[in-house]
Amino acid sequence: MSTRPLPMKVPAAGLPARVRIHEVGARDGLQNEKGTVPTLVKAEFIRRLAVAGLTTIEATSFVHPKWVPQLADAEELFPLLGEIADVGDVSLPVLVPNERGLDRALALGARSIAVFGSATETFAARNLNRTVDESLAMFEPVVARAKAEKAHVRGYLSMCFGDPWEGAVEVAQVVRVARALMDLGCDELSLGDTIGVATPGHVTALLTALNDSAVPTESIGVHFHDTYGQALSNTLAALQHGVSTVDASAGGLGGCPYAKSATGNLATEDLVWMLDGLGIETGVDLDALTATSAWLAGHLGRPSPSRTVRALTPSLASSPPSHKE
Repeated sequence: MSTRPLPMKVPAAGLPARVRIHEVGARDGLQNEKGTVPTLVKAEFIRRLAVAGLTTIEATSFVHPKWVPQLADAEELFPLLGEIADVGDVSLPVLVPNERGLDRALALGARSIAVFGSATETFAARNLNRTVDESLAMFEPVVARAKAEKAHVRGYLSMCFGDPWEGAVEVAQVVRVARALMDLGCDELSLGDTIGVATPGHVTALLTALNDSAVPTESIGVHFHDTYGQALSNTLAALQHGVSTVDASAGGLGGCPYAKSATGNLATEDLVWMLDGLGIETGVDLDALTATSAWLAGHLGRPSPSRTVRALTPSLASSPPSHKE
């Protein structure tokens, strides 16, 4: 266990007692790397995340290798993760774009899947080669079949706060697509600030509008990017509204290959530091998590962008760590 005296725990009223972190580094983080991380390194990364106490670790994506070559090894990687069940009750969600992707995932025993939609037409066209409504129609049989197989289904909704081509995105537009994803049968909804332009008031307004449209807070997760340094403040606004599922990426890895203005995800370490200080339980050992991100930074050959990783591992601030285990 850590002997760090900081951060001092000072709880704030009106926040959840516990937050479930939906760790996306192994999928959303690594898919944006210029090079391909070896499969065995990915498997070890996921294993270390589980040992650090993360219980929801998005493992990979069953998309065509042409579109995301960094995740072309999904069939090879997923069978290597069976031993992770030995370190605790860990869920390993995978992203599936269509029925073919679902077939591949179910054949390997995946029990938690995610579909990835867009709140805007331009991003839907660029990412899915479909309109928003056509993409929802594509997801309908995917969700229905996954539910028939008793799999958990998450619906990602990107561009919820702004779009690099369309600009500001109206709250009502996001609510319409979010409501449609839930009506398909999704168990939970992740609201994506894909290009990191959200601010706390906008977050609260969208969450309130979703509640007014009968999307319950307990079914909502938030997924913030830190382009303008707002990810933690936006997360706090969501927590104050009652949200208790937060997406984050170990070491702050990630972006979006289809939206070049999207920078890294909220770093899991930065999130855990804040939650620890608020006295909110996560089950995550920050020291073990930091060591994991420092280890991966060595394989990537550059320092971690996470402020917490760099603060707790000062040598990372000046030079990339070595590739030693």
